[in-house]
Amino acid sequence: MTTVTTDTEPPELPDTFRAMAFDGDALLRPVTMPMVPPGPHELLLRVHACGVCRTDLHVVDGDLAAPVLPIVPGHEIVGTVLARGARTDAFAIGDRVGAAWLRSTCLHCRWCETGRENLCRDARFNGLHAHGGYATHVRVDARFCVALPDGYDDIHAAPLLCAGLIGFRALRAAGPDARRIGIYGFGAAGHLVAQAARAEGRDVFAFTRPGDTAAQALAMRLGARWAGDSTQRPPEPLEAALLFAPVGALVPKALADVEPGGTVVCGGIHMSDIPSFAYRDLWEERVIRSIANLTRDDASGFMALAARTPLACETETFALADANDALDRLREGRITGAAVLDCSVAP
Repeated sequence: MTTVTTDTEPPELPDTFRAMAFDGDALLRPVTMPMVPPGPHELLLRVHACGVCRTDLHVVDGDLAAPVLPIVPGHEIVGTVLARGARTDAFAIGDRVGAAWLRSTCLHCRWCETGRENLCRDARFNGLHAHGGYATHVRVDARFCVALPDGYDDIHAAPLLCAGLIGFRALRAAGPDARRIGIYGFGAAGHLVAQAARAEGRDVFAFTRPGDTAAQALAMRLGARWAGDSTQRPPEPLEAALLFAPVGALVPKALADVEPGGTVVCGGIHMSDIPSFAYRDLWEERVIRSIANLTRDDASGFMALAARTPLACETETFALADANDALDRLREGRITGAAVLDCSVAP
């Protein structure tokens, strides 16, 4: 056993932990890793649940290159604080906390000092630059963790930490005056942002893969005004479109669906190439913009929304050992809502 020195009563921890790691091959592999004490600003968490995000797929599929392999994916992390670094007092041992995609930034560049830390050139991300939550334990930067609202168990809190946050930021990017919102890709992010939009009195129009009647039915259950597939036109022009499907061809389609002055928000961290389109499709002050990562203000703002507006989080739960199955099903579009790993049992 290893004794971790912290500014609190040092707990006894195992010398190793278990994880599902990506080493460059097609499949994640179960591994045993050494337990490392938390750094000055870090928390050591016992992971309870970790959401399975499309960004994890981009890491495994090579769209995002991890600087060092092997890497443990996962950035929708729900865990309990087991130990904390000497300069950390934001959370107490035993607290339940969430860790999201943004692991850390420099905290002093012009981006960080103007509330745009998501654009920091020195930003680092959980599950890409440091081991993430597909594990029994993880070290995270306490300064970028967030308290989770009561009312959500571990499994249902996990998708709030990326799917919910990116949807929240995308909705804000659409502007407060956009009342008719199209959501392209009605998965983890889409089904959560739809509820946030409805809570604000906006009308939701949901676009899914052709033939995905399960996602369309979910959209209607969650209050969408209309649901159809991505090849269809909405029954009336949209004021904004939020794209969560990583399909570049949806950008000109969404431009055609929004009215003059409308905004198309690309919410993914990676997207296939956008095909060329006629200038007239962009004309009349239509706007295309992207969402890059997240900020701590996004996290606190969305968790406050989730606390006052209970969100129905549709999840499919997988054992940590079955992470490859969860990724395969997400890749193939066979997940309705969000996939979540139960990390309570080691692989």
